Amino acid sequence: MIPTNKKAQTKWDIHTVLEERWSPRAFSDKAVEIEKVQQFFEAARWAPSASNEQPWRFIVGFKGDETYQKIVDTFVEFNQLWAVTAPVLILTAGNTKSLKNPGKPNATFKYDVGQAVAHLSFQAHADGLHVHQMAGFDADKAAELFNVPEDFKVLTAIAVGYIGDPEILHPNLKTMEYDKRQRNEISELVFTGSFGHAALD
Repeated sequence: MIPTNKKAQTKWDIHTVLEERWSPRAFSDKAVEIEKVQQFFEAARWAPSASNEQPWRFIVGFKGDETYQKIVDTFVEFNQLWAVTAPVLILTAGNTKSLKNPGKPNATFKYDVGQAVAHLSFQAHADGLHVHQMAGFDADKAAELFNVPEDFKVLTAIAVGYIGDPEILHPNLKTMEYDKRQRNEISELVFTGSFGHAALD
């Protein structure tokens, strides 16, 4: 049974897409329509970035193709247990060098790639999909497998698909699917005057 208790218990109203977004590990075997893939990458394309450098790059694999299996091969064992339920797997990479200032590093490339992935995630959820982002993989192996240029750094992996029944998962993973989502209180996150002094409660 697909969990129904994942809606964020917010203190103030937020957009429904943000309220309902969460990161499942159980995905349906239903394929993701190419139009929806195009749309979430288009959303990522229009993310903001410092000096409009647009440092993000994506490597996408669809279940059954060679790219998909190569991405799976980079995952730690824990993520291999569940990520293979997703019909789409993605690697993210960022340009570590500035294009506007040749020879200089791009100090914000990780931040900018993160913004692009956030845009991707929100668009995907608005289209009825779910996204699960991962750091548990071998980025160096991924760079080697996909011939990623030296100026680019592989950062994260992403699983995308329609939500599935947690009962398909390894027993050790089912509990996490049903657990309620939790976040720190906003008073612990937003400060004024000095660090640690709550601005909102």
